[in-house]
Amino acid sequence: MKKVIVTGGSGFIGSNLIKFLLKKKYFVINIDDLKYSANPYNTKNLNKNKNYVFFKANLNNKYKITKVLKKYKPNCIFNLAAETHVDRSIDNPYNFIHSNILGTYNLLEAILAYGRKIKLIHVSTDEVYGDVIRGRSNEESSYKPSSPYSSTKASADHLVRAYIRTYKISAIISNCCNNYGPNQFPEKFIPKLIFNILHNKSLPVYGKGKNSREWMHVQDHCEALLLIYLKGEVGESYNIGSSINLKNIDIAKKLLQIGKMKYSKIGKKVKIKFVKDRPGHDIRYALNNKKIFKKLRWKAKISLQQGLMQTFNWYLNNNSFFASVSKNLYIKRLGLKT
Repeated sequence: MKKVIVTGGSGFIGSNLIKFLLKKKYFVINIDDLKYSANPYNTKNLNKNKNYVFFKANLNNKYKITKVLKKYKPNCIFNLAAETHVDRSIDNPYNFIHSNILGTYNLLEAILAYGRKIKLIHVSTDEVYGDVIRGRSNEESSYKPSSPYSSTKASADHLVRAYIRTYKISAIISNCCNNYGPNQFPEKFIPKLIFNILHNKSLPVYGKGKNSREWMHVQDHCEALLLIYLKGEVGESYNIGSSINLKNIDIAKKLLQIGKMKYSKIGKKVKIKFVKDRPGHDIRYALNNKKIFKKLRWKAKISLQQGLMQTFNWYLNNNSFFASVSKNLYIKRLGLKT
């Protein structure tokens, strides 16, 4: 049985990836330091699985990470441990530098200290390419990050590339578009809107809602990550995108429409409300995914309408998920420092 590590495995994408890998009969080691966005609710039933083990650790603890590597001798590390919310990075860039840059550095150093061959799948973001007003970013496009968050992710990508070339580690970088689906921390756009629909609150949309994002269901992302591990070429980067771009206002309208279909108790306060825009808000992200389709024959399968319906149903049937997160962590608006 192959063993893999998922860092940040108690977060949104990480917990979905762990469940996916367990179904594929992998032995999964979850390393997470359980910060605010990591939720034990996401992995609450996994401790019963004999092929799952959890370690509470920060990536900056190189000694502990190396110890786990030497004990379990995994075949692969999926690195999803990161601070991710742009608004939080505006308010406190230091936490992002510490987690996303130094954390990646110490993970790379732990791999070197481990001394055995292991494949690293370093999970990054489309935001490193910055504003893409026309066309789509491919793997050769320049990095032009705009926010403290995307800058730290870009820095981490460059570190990984440097260690590939200088120290010959076996690593692959993936750059993914916006994910949505079960277990996503409710400060993010889609779960926040769903929470507000279910709790008779207005639907906050930044600016005029014209900012465009590419959306993909987390299940499609998990399938792409496993394929990159199994068939991806070491030293390469792969864009993981759906080619489905929508403006934020259109996503809000779709969720409002689904809410009216699925949830008969929608209150009078559930209306779209434009709020002050985020400082330095990028207009559009868009990925060219031709490489991963051509080389690995991967493409997203879940349509946006189907995925949003499934996601709304999940939150509707898992209202206790919201109760498992302190409202102080997602009710207050962040990211207005200038």
